[in-house]
Amino acid sequence: MIEIVAPGPEPSGTSDEAQNALPRVLIVVDQLAKTLGGGERIVLKLAALLPRFGFQPSILTFLAHPESPALLSPPCPIYLLHLKSTYDLNAIRGALELRRFLKRERIQIVQTFFESSDIWAGFVTKTMSSAKLIWSRRDMGILRTRKHEIAYRLMAWAPDAVFAVSEQVRRHSLDVDRIDPRRVQTIYNGLDLADWNTAPKPAKAGGDFLITTVGNIRRVKGHDVLIRAAAEVVKRYPDATFSIGGEVLDPAYFAELQSLIEELKLSNHFRFDGGITNLRRHLDAADVFVLPSRSEGFSNAIVEAMAASLPVVATDVGGNAEAVQDGVSGFIVPTEDPGALSEAIFRLLADPKQAEAMGAAGKKLAAERFTTEAMMNAVVGTYKRLLVHY
Repeated sequence: MIEIVAPGPEPSGTSDEAQNALPRVLIVVDQLAKTLGGGERIVLKLAALLPRFGFQPSILTFLAHPESPALLSPPCPIYLLHLKSTYDLNAIRGALELRRFLKRERIQIVQTFFESSDIWAGFVTKTMSSAKLIWSRRDMGILRTRKHEIAYRLMAWAPDAVFAVSEQVRRHSLDVDRIDPRRVQTIYNGLDLADWNTAPKPAKAGGDFLITTVGNIRRVKGHDVLIRAAAEVVKRYPDATFSIGGEVLDPAYFAELQSLIEELKLSNHFRFDGGITNLRRHLDAADVFVLPSRSEGFSNAIVEAMAASLPVVATDVGGNAEAVQDGVSGFIVPTEDPGALSEAIFRLLADPKQAEAMGAAGKKLAAERFTTEAMMNAVVGTYKRLLVHY
């Protein structure tokens, strides 16, 4: 049974008749966890922005943690369809319930995020309703099982459009999932740069540098690589400190990181800041932003660091090199290479003027390529094109 778990904000001054006339979009996401990832945050942002562009959104999820931030101040109604498996009798009942929901709510577009939503909800949408289907592809398939890989290929016919979060993810959709290239477009995550106008950074003592990274703590984020690079950095810059912002999603990996810091005698140089509630303030305190990930689709954190005028050092995975212009707004380094990472950090710390120029170049690039306006224009443009044939 589909139940509402968060009603959304009170209706605006728009009349009920006008509100009901808006095209209806259902955003389906696998789960809304206690700690939200980048994909879930984009879901909420998209839902918050769509009414300004003439669409009425709602969100459907298969699992909602009662303490999820998404439920505290939802941008639209959030519905829960309990679904533990997509291959059992309950999944068949759930499919019939979703079919009734799509018809009752007059849903015209279903946009899905992540594997179960893409495959299961996508199949129900295409076979049991007249709604248009959009897949939102956000990674290089790192969380897929063999079952997912087969299902994506079998379902390649299904989406009317695919939004890839980077060119690398778009290429993965074409080469691995074998989707018709005419259906796949790259839409980068967008920021409202008006929220990122920062005051000049306070003066610091010479050598007193702060290098930061932001990302929930799990192995794919490569925090251990940063720690090994830091061991080299502090030999040359003994007053340098490092901070890691993000919730602990993998306790075993977190314990490994703490042991590694102790083993390398870096306890006085590292801190874990947990979940960041004020990202702008966190980034304003830093001199360099590092993203040592082992895999990415497209990093929100990189764009946020660029908006904060920070030079960025990022690994050459996913869409990182599409955001950071190597040698212009920062440096792209190989993954799993602490030596290359430390060398890039050295270059920035040794030349503060270059670091400042790279930070300014990054902010300019963010303003040109990664804005909310650009993201929403691309999304809404596709919505309107699909609805012409609804």
